Amino acid sequence: MRIEEDKLRDYLKSKGLKFTPERQLILKEVFSIHRHFEVDDLFIRMRRRDNRISRSTLYRTLRLLVECGLLREVLFEERHSHYEHILGHEHHDHLLCLGCGQVIEFSNSSIEKLQSKVCGEYKFQPQGHRLQITGYCRKCR
Repeated sequence: MRIEEDKLRDYLKSKGLKFTPERQLILKEVFSIHRHFEVDDLFIRMRRRDNRISRSTLYRTLRLLVECGLLREVLFEERHSHYEHILGHEHHDHLLCLGCGQVIEFSNSSIEKLQSKVCGEYKFQPQGHRLQITGYCRKCR
């Protein structure tokens, strides 16, 4: 938890913002979740622990966590977003079920090689990518 806290503190300081007790509570709760999560999931978890943090504070803090490189926002169509930790996690892509909302993580070296080949053909220097495939999982077909 110390690495995440230091990274957020440094980022906030660079932006002239403070590391408030609310931000610290949100950071701690976010990194206690070991799966994709939505804002509503986080809000409910925090309320159950008697943390009276508003939804707007959650949204603003999640945005800061994304900006500083601790979280990634996974857009699920245009309906809602999921969040996931990226600090210390290997790169992966997502399959998003349109039926039940399940998010399946996967890695495929062939896809990674093809992306590198395409970037090379266009003399393009990649800085990252996001691959999300939408469809229906085994249960929803």
